[in-house]
Amino acid sequence: MMGQPVVFFEVISTDHKRAQLFYAELFDWQVSGDPAMGGYGLIETGGGESAVGGGIGPGQDPTEAGVKIYVRVDDLDAYLARAEKLGGRRLVEPTDLPGDFGRFAVLADPDGNPVGLWA
Repeated sequence: MMGQPVVFFEVISTDHKRAQLFYAELFDWQVSGDPAMGGYGLIETGGGESAVGGGIGPGQDPTEAGVKIYVRVDDLDAYLARAEKLGGRRLVEPTDLPGDFGRFAVLADPDGNPVGLWA
């Protein structure tokens, strides 16, 4: 049995422009922002088609700042329920993403670390 893959990472900052510049210059990543996405920039890490994609975007308050991984799952509600049974909790209920990007939800592990789910 294979595990669920990490498919996306996200860096949220109260100063997203500074964060985008920092990571772009530090790792030679390409950041492509879209004004329609409120300053959120998608990241090209240069790792090719098999690389995990990412994004750097704005947070509304300091409690949102940090790095989060997203794991691909087939059923957001089932994994949220499973996380709760294992001591985690729901942070963001299943939510539609714009376009054809699917849906996401966010849970907190027993230590409070946020983990995104993507279906």
